This record gives sequence, structure tokens and C-alpha cells, in this order.
Amino acid sequence: METKFHRDTWAEVNLDNIYENISSMKKRLKTGVSLFAVVKANAYGHGDYEVANTALEAGADFLSVAFLDEALALRKKGILAPILVLGASRPESAALAAGQGISLTVFDLDWLEKAKVMLEPGQVLQVHVKVDSGMGRIGIRDKDQLMKVESLLKQETCFNFQGIFTHFATADEIKTDLYEKQLAVFKGMLSILTGRPEYIHAANSAASLRFADPEWNAIRMGISMYGLSPSMEMLPILPFPLKQAISLKTKVVAIKQLVKGDSVSYGATYTAEGNEWIGTLPIGYADGWIRKLQGQEVLVNGIRVPIVGRICMDQCMIKLPGPIPVGTEVTLIGNDGNESITVDEIAAKMGTINYEVTCMIGARVPRTYIKDHRLNHVRNFILE
Repeated sequence: METKFHRDTWAEVNLDNIYENISSMKKRLKTGVSLFAVVKANAYGHGDYEVANTALEAGADFLSVAFLDEALALRKKGILAPILVLGASRPESAALAAGQGISLTVFDLDWLEKAKVMLEPGQVLQVHVKVDSGMGRIGIRDKDQLMKVESLLKQETCFNFQGIFTHFATADEIKTDLYEKQLAVFKGMLSILTGRPEYIHAANSAASLRFADPEWNAIRMGISMYGLSPSMEMLPILPFPLKQAISLKTKVVAIKQLVKGDSVSYGATYTAEGNEWIGTLPIGYADGWIRKLQGQEVLVNGIRVPIVGRICMDQCMIKLPGPIPVGTEVTLIGNDGNESITVDEIAAKMGTINYEVTCMIGARVPRTYIKDHRLNHVRNFILE
């Protein structure tokens, strides 16, 4: 769907790179291992519909989201592929999920008892049982509880025990002690089942890139699908190159020359030391380009220049080496000439992880999509 936007700030999402990242992962997987493409949080800020379609084209078998609302949004946009909700859902939503062919995560016997009376006659809800093997979030921790859940799922024809899974807390760390402990706990829980469901999945991106196990017949590909390493520790041991999918760009909307003593932005935290050219960019903390990025460099004509003064809600300022035309493109994340600013660089400046950087890019920043090596279309999430 083509949508015009009227501001000079946008994110470019390279769907070709996402396709290649998935293809590389699939080549690594053994025959018969399914791939769940994780498109929660608006596909980590990249655009759920576009990424979901690309993932399916690349051979993903399932989509995964965090909440039922995200799954329903994909259905509304025409995505018919299987979708698993990884987080908690209300039992009152069981009939809605079943009617839309959406699989739900369950981790509580009482939830199942409440959900079964919500389902309409003839409906079957696909469920994946979550095991808490050491993450400390949602999930069954007790074998007796798991036995009771399995028994109810086998007894009630309104449920189909489609899958069982867990989530590793430290698979992205070089040290494997806790990973191995969680794996042992998960296998112990699997051992008490009287039958195996269709899908057994434990490996997130980090575990999928490092390990394989005969117990798993599916993996969940999240951050690596977007061309980002699950951690900086893992960068040297990645089994194949990851291609970053997102770039963030803007244009200079104003330039002016300051003289010595002039200040820039709120709080006057930056003062010109001489005659300096300052450019204004139409992006700010309301777009996810937060105040902590003061001092971060951006690319102008392939040259790194710093952000000066405090970042405002809708604008920020950069120090230029000299006068340039209004409308000059500026790269905040991505490549320009021989220079590159990665998501990981921005994460380091912010003191966080790459996941958070892409998820923070605001909905009012339009996304443009590159497919088959050309600009495909534009979406503005605020207008849609």
C-alpha cells in the first residue's frame, strides 16, 4: 500500500537482507526443523506485515508474536499463515483465537479450565505449553503441574496440544553453564510427557546460531532475522554473516552560522567556540532518537559529524564542517560512502542492546521498503 509522507525523516528496511538472513539460517537447520519467524513488536520496529510476508517467502513455517492483538492485526492485513502468541492471553479470548486459527501459549491449569467454557461448540484451540526452565517469567516449573496440563489437553477435544517450548536466558553468552542447566530442566519436563506434540522448540536466535539438539524440531528466529547479533559477545562466533536490515535517515531542514559564544538547544549545553555551521534535523526523542544520543555522530556526505546540544522532542542539531544545501540527506543509522553507523553503535551510545534501538523507532517515522534491490513501497504507521 503506497502512502505519502510529508516529513524528511524515514527508516529504510531492506527486505532482501531479511530474506537472506532467513535463508542462511534455514541452510544451517537440519531437515525437518521448522522455523518460527518472530515478528512481535511490529517486527522489532521494522514493520510486521512486510517482514511477515518476506519471512514466509523465505521459507518460515510459522509466525510468532507477543500478544493476541498483534496476531489479530496480521490477520486483518491478510496474513493467513500459522501464528503463535508467545505471551499470556486472556482465557476469555480463547474463542476469538480459535476462530482466527491463532495458537496460544498456556502455562496454567486454571487458565485451561476457564478457556474451555469460552470456546464455542466444535471449536479447537491450538495450544503451546510454556515451560519455565529458568527464565523466571511465565511457564510451568513443576512436573506434576505439567502432567495435569497434558492430561486435560488430551481429555478435552476442544484443545489441540500443538507444541511445547521454553526460552533460554543466557544462550547469547559465551559461558554455557546456565544454558546447559536450562536445557536439562526442559528435557526433564519433556521426559514425563506421555506423548510428544507436533512442535518442540527451545532455541531463540542465539541458541539457533550456536547449538542444535535432537529434541528440537523447531527454532524461533528473532533478532538475527533482522541482521543483528543477539549479543556483542557472539559477533566473533556467528556461523554466517548477518545483514542489518534497517537504516534511519533524515534531511537537513535548516542551516545557520553561529559565532563564538552562541549556544544550541535547551539548557545551552553546547556553546560555539568560534564561527560554526549548525544544521537542524527533523527528528527527536518522540521518534526514539533520545536525548542520551547527544554527541553521537551522524553521516553527512560520507563524513561523521556530531549532534550538538540537547536533542529536542522533534528536532536535533548537528555541527557541520561548512555550509551545505538544505535538503542534504543525513544518515543516522546505515551506510554513506565508506562510513557506516550500525545499530550496535547506537546501542552502545545509549547503554543498551540493539533490540531496544530498533523497537524505539517511533510509529510516526515512515518506513520505506527495499525489495528486489529497489524501493518497493512506503508505510506511515500513524496514518494507517
